Amino acid sequence: MFRLFIGNVRIATEAIVANKARTLLTTLGIIIGILAVTLMGTLISGLDRSFERSMSFLGRDVLFISKHEWFGNQEWWEVRNRPDIKLDYAGKLMEYSKYVRAVAPVVRRRLEVVRKGKSVSDVMVVGTTPEYTLTSTINVENGRFITRGEERSGSRVVVIGYDVAQALFEGEDPLDKKVKMGPYSFRVIGVIEKQGKFLGLFSMDDQVIIPLGSFMRLFSRRGWMQLNVKVDSDHVSEARDEVRGIMRRLRGLHPQEKDNFAINQQDAFRKQYGMIKLAIGGTGIFITILSLVVGGIGIMNIMFVSVKERTREIGVRKAIGATRAVILQQFLLEAVFICLIGGLTGLLLAYGGSLLIDKYVFPSTMPVWLAVVSMGLSMLVGIISGLAPSFKAARLDPIEALRYE
Repeated sequence: MFRLFIGNVRIATEAIVANKARTLLTTLGIIIGILAVTLMGTLISGLDRSFERSMSFLGRDVLFISKHEWFGNQEWWEVRNRPDIKLDYAGKLMEYSKYVRAVAPVVRRRLEVVRKGKSVSDVMVVGTTPEYTLTSTINVENGRFITRGEERSGSRVVVIGYDVAQALFEGEDPLDKKVKMGPYSFRVIGVIEKQGKFLGLFSMDDQVIIPLGSFMRLFSRRGWMQLNVKVDSDHVSEARDEVRGIMRRLRGLHPQEKDNFAINQQDAFRKQYGMIKLAIGGTGIFITILSLVVGGIGIMNIMFVSVKERTREIGVRKAIGATRAVILQQFLLEAVFICLIGGLTGLLLAYGGSLLIDKYVFPSTMPVWLAVVSMGLSMLVGIISGLAPSFKAARLDPIEALRYE
């Protein structure tokens, strides 16, 4: 039995080699299908890793209180007319809440940072308090963070991001050196360790952090403020409800009035990301199914042609003792081998694509399980598309087959 199987493998391989061009054209649908499913899987795998890393910047137990929702359907004018978030809310939240562990007021604007003829444009300048380190994942790699005294006195000190340090102080120690933002000079007291990009969209390393007092005195006494609120990690949901109640009381809202503030957290990003991933995955699956169906139909047609061309050969094999099962196995193996060639080609192309994604887009690798599933899918298409032609070949009458011209 094993010898018969080996013989069928040899015959199927010879038939494929003898028709290289036809085999290549036949496998195009399979190649496209496997390429689509593996690239989409690799893309989603890389997105998942990048997304989880980005979510760590936000923190599962951190609430972000601001005038607007990150993802909402509110009218622009309605959000614009909401009252600003006030600085004294931070102390009130700490006083009234049993779940809040730290509150950091945060204000932002973009400015150019200059030093001795070198400059970095469009840098995110963050004004905050020492509690910022408790409500975020930043780590000061060199130097230190701002102190309570510096925040209260409005000292002109700055903690700079990794990219800013590389651009302005390449090969130098930036500590105690001066940089300028607008007409004002600031002394560098720390450098934040490299963080990378948020969702692969913008860098977290092109920011600088100054005391909130300095920001409000020099750059803006009014405008948009956000409160980063660190809560008990074991009671995040309860903390959100409690903070919402406190904020409604601080804003003087009646029970029937809508919230005129937003409490954001990473769940909003997770919901949006889930929708994006579903759309990407759905597109990939649709392209895969369409390509495999087209490829399978093409392989079935070619196998019918192959059976027709080799009718006399089938008659000879049956005349010397080949059973229906042997003939069926021969043509089924040929269909499966054609699909495996297409699947392997698509897999190799997808692997090359994953290397490009990893190098130029975001870190990603092709999961091993995805490669195994892809090859299994190729075999399944080969079996399904080869069944009808194989049964036709197996049922041929040997006498009629021998007479076929």
